[in-house]
Amino acid sequence: MPPNLKTKLAVAFGGGALAIAVAVTGHFEGQRTKAYLDPVGIPTICYGSTAGVRIGQTRTPAECDRLLKGELGAALATVNRSVRVPMPDTRRAALASFVYNVGPGSFERSTLLRKLNAGDAVGACNELPRWVYAGGQDLPGLKTRRAAERELCLMS
Repeated sequence: MPPNLKTKLAVAFGGGALAIAVAVTGHFEGQRTKAYLDPVGIPTICYGSTAGVRIGQTRTPAECDRLLKGELGAALATVNRSVRVPMPDTRRAALASFVYNVGPGSFERSTLLRKLNAGDAVGACNELPRWVYAGGQDLPGLKTRRAAERELCLMS
């Protein structure tokens, strides 16, 4: 896990799964207040938000922070609704970051979720490094993110 992310997480651990997920996702997505095309050509803004984004659009840093918390809250709700086994906040946060990035449908259909609900938490967390492709491209940034999410997922 990158050292500067460890520092952010140390602060976030007391705030529960959403605070941890905000630290992880914010770190890997980075904040961009002007809309841009992501690596696969999707208009994106702030911390990786894509819904209704148009090139040329701008947001303030405060708007980006609110958008991230709201969208991560929805991702966390997907995790809470889909996972039928108890889990620590670190795992919930890792999965919320993952859902934020890949979307709820991909998570709900995943082997990762099937393994987790079958009681195989280690096997589920070990599925994360397989999700490093976007638009058929193997993205180095996703490898680093998935490694951090996996590490967080395995914490108990």
